[in-house]
Amino acid sequence: MTKSNPAFHRSLNVLDATALVMGSMIGSGIFIVSADIARTVGSPGWLLVVWGIAGILTVFAALSYGELAAMMPHAGGIYVYLREAYSPLFGFLYGWTLFLVIQCGTIAAVAMAFGKYLGVLIPWVSDKNVLFEFGIIKFNTTQLLAISSILLLTWINSRGVEQGKRVQNIFTLSKVFILLLFIGVGLAFSGHRPVDMWETSAWSGSGHLPIAGWALLVAVGMAMVGSLFSSDAWYNITFASDEVVDPKKSIPLSLFLGTLGVGVLYLLINFVYICILPLQGIPAGTDVMARGIQFASEDRVATAAMQQILGSGAVLIMAAIVVVSTFGCNNGIILSGARVYYAMAKDGLFFKHAAKLNSRGVPAAGLRVQAVWCIILCLSGTYSQLLDYIMMASILFFVLTIMAVFVLRIKQPHAERPYKSFGYPVIPAIYIIVCLVIEVILLVYKPAYTWPGLIIVFSGVPVYYLWKKV
Repeated sequence: MTKSNPAFHRSLNVLDATALVMGSMIGSGIFIVSADIARTVGSPGWLLVVWGIAGILTVFAALSYGELAAMMPHAGGIYVYLREAYSPLFGFLYGWTLFLVIQCGTIAAVAMAFGKYLGVLIPWVSDKNVLFEFGIIKFNTTQLLAISSILLLTWINSRGVEQGKRVQNIFTLSKVFILLLFIGVGLAFSGHRPVDMWETSAWSGSGHLPIAGWALLVAVGMAMVGSLFSSDAWYNITFASDEVVDPKKSIPLSLFLGTLGVGVLYLLINFVYICILPLQGIPAGTDVMARGIQFASEDRVATAAMQQILGSGAVLIMAAIVVVSTFGCNNGIILSGARVYYAMAKDGLFFKHAAKLNSRGVPAAGLRVQAVWCIILCLSGTYSQLLDYIMMASILFFVLTIMAVFVLRIKQPHAERPYKSFGYPVIPAIYIIVCLVIEVILLVYKPAYTWPGLIIVFSGVPVYYLWKKV
């Protein structure tokens, strides 16, 4: 490698790659989305089932993605797999949606969560503390901290993958330790008998959705959106395949270890929730026990659980935990996303300068473009709505990627496969069927959230053909 011809540095070993998988997955979702899931399914038993299914599906997907990653260990990951299995158009639609919403929208949302929870520790940081107004835009100190975190992490990662992985390892280890401590403290100091999963009451729902039959399937399907979103971004390591040491072995192993580890942590954390708090509650409850998991203040279930154990000081403790968690999460997502734009630019389907590596072997231009769009989303306040819209599209891309395992077995039967999908064809087929059921449920019962996401995806079709002409 020379300064005039920089190349990626293979610096990520199995532990680094696993840290990237786990660190990108663990953000703020595990601390809040259980409230919405609890309102949907209405019972502690089904709350755990929803998280269990999400964990199993994620591991199933990781086992299948491993075959594609070992076959094509190149920067871009899923973009490359879809391009090779179907056509460049499919790859572009994924990259388009990733940039427009999935990756950048997640970065903006996680950064804003970072800013909001930092505001619990530092009152100056608040949505109400407006620094200036420009038309319909109100720039407040929460946005300032969110944008500052994006710029800082973009700068760190532009200085080389070694710098990015160092930050990732530190924050991932910190998060895992904190979550294990949370689980231990929750189980040790809970004054309530753990829920007996064999009791009928553990599976009895409340509200207008009875926990039986088709209504149960619908409730679980809709609730899966939250648990799957909280388990998302595990595939980001595939975007950085060119920077992994022995990627044909390391990436499949890190995908499995990372998704399994986070899935177990998430299930245990939710078990702690139902050991400490009643699932059912009332919105007007005067304390954490009266509100329960369903109506925890601002859906902050983890804070409510710790408050029940430690008192009011738990609010500050949990805020600090989420600040650490979100900062580390965004580092992994920011690091990996630019590699997709690099692969697209190499194919002439993104800004040309994004196809260049800087002297430290990273796509710094892609990092900068990503940062600019994330900042725009932070300022616009639309990131939350966009993420609501895009979950169905994300699941659709997951299905297409798993189907690519089948397609490439037919199109490229003699291609080298250092790792073959575990349980093929049963496990990949189960994943596809379950996800398609979820898709149908979302289409029928949440059309306001699904069709806009599909429109965003298909808006990339004319952009693809326009870009090819440029």
